[in-house]
Amino acid sequence: MNGISVPMAIIDFIPIVLFFITAVVLQRDLYNKMSKGAFALLAAGSIMVFFGGTYKALWKLLYALNVCDFTTLNNALFPMQGPGFLLVFLSLLGNRNGKKVYAVAPAVYASNLIFIIMQVVGLGGTQAMLAIRSVKMKKTNALICFVLSFIFMLGMGYLGSKFDDSSRMHWIAQVTNIVSQGTLLAGTMILHNAGLGKNA
Repeated sequence: MNGISVPMAIIDFIPIVLFFITAVVLQRDLYNKMSKGAFALLAAGSIMVFFGGTYKALWKLLYALNVCDFTTLNNALFPMQGPGFLLVFLSLLGNRNGKKVYAVAPAVYASNLIFIIMQVVGLGGTQAMLAIRSVKMKKTNALICFVLSFIFMLGMGYLGSKFDDSSRMHWIAQVTNIVSQGTLLAGTMILHNAGLGKNA
């Protein structure tokens, strides 16, 4: 595999940290506002997304350091992040509608397509639910952040379809992912500072 350097592998941890902070802020703000079932989905989904990204970044670091090519860490990304983002979305959707939400364990597939679809629906749905909260709380700047996060998430999907494994492509994907997670965190912090925990 080409294009993976140690600095790039280290930078791959940045969007993971950004998402982790976003998840913690959302969980703290929404803990008393969600049903136990919805909060369990939010927590479980966040954990899956966090570890899926961590495994991938760890694989890159081990590879870049010439320690090993532990492909299982790399292959865990989509099966963990796809359902994880979907659970986060369902938790916010369930909380918004006041309905019970049930999760079904996905079947085992050889292709990542089903997990990519889950990831797009889950993360896009999460951004949409937070955008709706932004409108209700009259926080246009948060809304802009969530829209930008969604656009850059779609950019990640586009890059994935054009990925050529070059160092340049890796860096473009890294920056795109950081901006997507950074704007998601920025929007979440705007809502948090505006009293999301009190108004949710």
